[in-house]
Amino acid sequence: MGCPTDCTGGAHGHQPARGRCRDCGAGPAGLMLAHRLSRQGISTIAVDTRTRHEIETTHRAGILESGSVDMLVRGGVSDRILRDGYEHHGVELRYGGHGHRIDFTEHVGSSVWLYPQTDVFIDLADARERDGGDVRFGVTDTEVLDPYTERPAIRFIDDAGEEWTVRAKIVVGADGSRSMCRNLIPAETVTRYFHEYPFAWFGILCEAPMSAPELIYAHSDRGFALISQRTDSVQRMYFQCDPNENPDDWSEDRIWSELQARVAGDGFALTTGPVFEKVVLKFRSFVQEPMRHGRLVLAGDAAHTVPPTGAKGLNLALSDVRILSDVLARFLESGDERILATYEPTALRRVWRSQNFSYWMTQMLHLAPGGDPFAVKRQLGELETVTGTRQGQAYLANAYTGWPREEGL
Repeated sequence: MGCPTDCTGGAHGHQPARGRCRDCGAGPAGLMLAHRLSRQGISTIAVDTRTRHEIETTHRAGILESGSVDMLVRGGVSDRILRDGYEHHGVELRYGGHGHRIDFTEHVGSSVWLYPQTDVFIDLADARERDGGDVRFGVTDTEVLDPYTERPAIRFIDDAGEEWTVRAKIVVGADGSRSMCRNLIPAETVTRYFHEYPFAWFGILCEAPMSAPELIYAHSDRGFALISQRTDSVQRMYFQCDPNENPDDWSEDRIWSELQARVAGDGFALTTGPVFEKVVLKFRSFVQEPMRHGRLVLAGDAAHTVPPTGAKGLNLALSDVRILSDVLARFLESGDERILATYEPTALRRVWRSQNFSYWMTQMLHLAPGGDPFAVKRQLGELETVTGTRQGQAYLANAYTGWPREEGL
């Protein structure tokens, strides 16, 4: 067994380490937390059971709110998003065969950026390597010890087969939707809120130019479709399907025919190309409360997940990290345990607001099983209200871009 000594410094130079935090999870949330803490002279160790290659080759969504972009660029991670990303100043809601653009800049003076989550991870992993951060990928036999004491620890075996036990002042479970850490909070204190939707998304990656400059959310009598982008030559698209759908049952011709049918009208046509990935994504909403017990803290998907309709998942995880890094810095500076208690209520305010927005977008755009004609007409009335009034457009723009004008979120 071994235990690394506290490291110094970060992007601001060599400063005495003020404490040590341990991240379970070295995805974007865990690495962003480690980065932000290191810039305040706080030593961290991040571990993940996945290899770096596994994480950076797992395709995920890629819409970032302006606040998330600021964390990357102004926070000293990387400015690559400004060169390789695509700034979107609006989004299109499509129904009845016609597109209706919501202008974010006009209504809230903000925007979002198309930038794949894999690139966010690569930027963060490179930044931790650049700054001498301690990140261990590909570990096994991970175990959290004494999580409710003042000196919690984690035990693991690294990718070279060496066993480590690391003591810390805080253990942060940023270990994703299948979190081990969330189960360490005593069951008698936990409430889990869960909603499973009766449909899923059939997602594809294809080799093709962009079909549109911004995202298109389409409501149709065949179900929902999302026309998204990835790069100039690779695109991501989705359509609503049964949760038990088998991707292998769908040929390329059938996929393109279905997608085109769901966005048909006013001459709009998709740009097609070879499909090289097919996947079915089930829809769930989940929140665990509390997000902290003693010196064990949860962040990101370990504490909550949202359906992808509102593009909130990664942004919500980064919001947790922004709040948590400030709380941990103040706690480690003062030693006042009461400061830790401020994290959860602040984080949960955005969590539940994001859950509501994601649910609202989902129910407005997807067809419920059973084909209730009243439900469809009601949806169309709701879409008319959103696209046909300044108030409706402003609500969607404000929520989609991350409530940029509202303090405390």
